[in-house]
Amino acid sequence: MHLGYGLNLEQTQKLIMTPELRQAITVLQLSAAELVQYIENAMLENPLLEVPEELDTEDNDIPERTRADEFTSDWCDYLSECGHFDRTLDRAWAEQDDGERAGFEHFVSQAPSLHEYLTLQLHLAISDPTLRKIGEFLIGNINDQGYLQIGLEEVQKMCGFPLASIERVLHVIQTFDPPGVGGRDLSECLLIQLEQRGQRTPVIEKLVRFFLGDLASGKLQKIATALGVTVQEVQMMADLIKSLDPKPGRNFSRTGDTRYIIPDVVVEKVDGEYVVIVNDISVPRLMINKTYQTLLKQKESCDPATAQFIENKLKSAIWLIRSIEQRRLTLYRVVQCIVDHQKEFLERGVKYLKPLTLKQIAGVSGLHESTVSRTIANKYVQTPQGVFELKFFFNSGVANVLEGEMVAAESIKRMLKELVEKEDARKPLSDQQLCELLQAKGINIARRTVAKYRQEIGIPPVRQRKRFT
Repeated sequence: MHLGYGLNLEQTQKLIMTPELRQAITVLQLSAAELVQYIENAMLENPLLEVPEELDTEDNDIPERTRADEFTSDWCDYLSECGHFDRTLDRAWAEQDDGERAGFEHFVSQAPSLHEYLTLQLHLAISDPTLRKIGEFLIGNINDQGYLQIGLEEVQKMCGFPLASIERVLHVIQTFDPPGVGGRDLSECLLIQLEQRGQRTPVIEKLVRFFLGDLASGKLQKIATALGVTVQEVQMMADLIKSLDPKPGRNFSRTGDTRYIIPDVVVEKVDGEYVVIVNDISVPRLMINKTYQTLLKQKESCDPATAQFIENKLKSAIWLIRSIEQRRLTLYRVVQCIVDHQKEFLERGVKYLKPLTLKQIAGVSGLHESTVSRTIANKYVQTPQGVFELKFFFNSGVANVLEGEMVAAESIKRMLKELVEKEDARKPLSDQQLCELLQAKGINIARRTVAKYRQEIGIPPVRQRKRFT
């Protein structure tokens, strides 16, 4: 083999990721709440960006928005001449009502955590300082689900308190709200709740302590034989246990919890037509700081380094404003295509959801698939059928041989749920029977696919659904 150096000419194409392009891609992927945080961080870094609070009283005959837009247009021309900005880019700015402000309904107060709630009850129930210290230590070792994560002997070794006092305080804590809190395992948690309801009997206590696994597997006949009762009685006790809460602490707030979802897009029906509204009321409307406007107009009197700094920040500010507007337009475009494809779902519900792919939306909207993917990431839409993640509308389907079209997986899951709800509980439908019923409707589906969908929507197998009463 001959090795050597050579000089060759070749022509290639490559995509150069400029900082502006990276910023546009980043902004496109952000949800409304994330975009607000992104803008706040950008304002800390760029002194030219600001959010108008009130309109100035001077120059009342010229609207503030008009003056700001004229200024931006002038400086886009200036930067274009200097080679710092592409003047051919689309510069459509979002139009919002100046009177729109985020009201107090957008905010929620911090709910108390489980530990705070239990500590409040402890101080009301126990006045002795020593017992309070024991209680606070125990509460500090209760996890977010409401279970005590430390043994009493370990507490005694670590704190030096008498074991009898520790047991006494734990018993008090186990009477607190929510019912079942302070249990050391699932059995104790359930028994505490039964005790508070006055429904703790020797038979049900034995079932809870020793047969929860068999109960979860639907082995009611085995439990009935072991306890010496009828299957119908076991069924009644099982119904009672299902009404208890296995995780009593889960309804309390935890640090970092998302309290609510702000939909990025709203779809409403107006005069028989579905209208897409981008919900950007919480996103601040950016403008250029007036002080720097004055400095830029007096460039000759400024230090060259200062003028260059302001020009760079102006370029960055204009790119951010454009990226935010481009995000809004792209989001509107994509959601409008989804609405046009899923009108039957909007009218009649999840059962009529159609299969949809990124490629389909990309073809209709004229966007690239990767752009569509970034647009729907981490975003929610509010529709007449409820609030859904945009990714919800993109799912695979199964062929319907009777109607000659595809049926979405979510639609099949809804059909399965309806079939199970209507079945005879004494003779529940098997996966094979469910498969045959769906095939009778023209849906070409396999039994294992039925089993998969059934598990995904939380429907238990036949043994666990069967009732003896």
